[in-house]
Amino acid sequence: MTPPADGVGMDAFVYGTLCDPVRAREVLGHADYGPPATLVELQRVEARYPTLAPGGETDGRVLELRDGDLAALDRYEGVERGLYVRVRVPSDDGGVWTYVGDPDALGVDVEWPGDGPLQRRVERFVEDNDVRLEL
Repeated sequence: MTPPADGVGMDAFVYGTLCDPVRAREVLGHADYGPPATLVELQRVEARYPTLAPGGETDGRVLELRDGDLAALDRYEGVERGLYVRVRVPSDDGGVWTYVGDPDALGVDVEWPGDGPLQRRVERFVEDNDVRLEL
């Protein structure tokens, strides 16, 4: 089940430009990071913008979110424009949000199993595999 869209009580796992405190401050007005973390069963793929693909691991950071941050992240990641989708990934303390780029929009050769919208295919992959965030 997907948590509420407002993301109350959840942080974000970042693995690209938002790992840079300067960029995080530009987008959110702060750069409150938790510990370094590893996303298991999703690997970083270089494209026009970095994205994730099934398999492997990705190192990144946990970005601690405040009120209004999730909407700002959605804008930055181009969720409304279909550039990225936001998905929940399990972690020891419940879960975190992360962003997965649309392979077609980013011009990268990544296949998400199944059919239907990208959001649902990624969610199914997370549910059906041992995708998790390790701190």
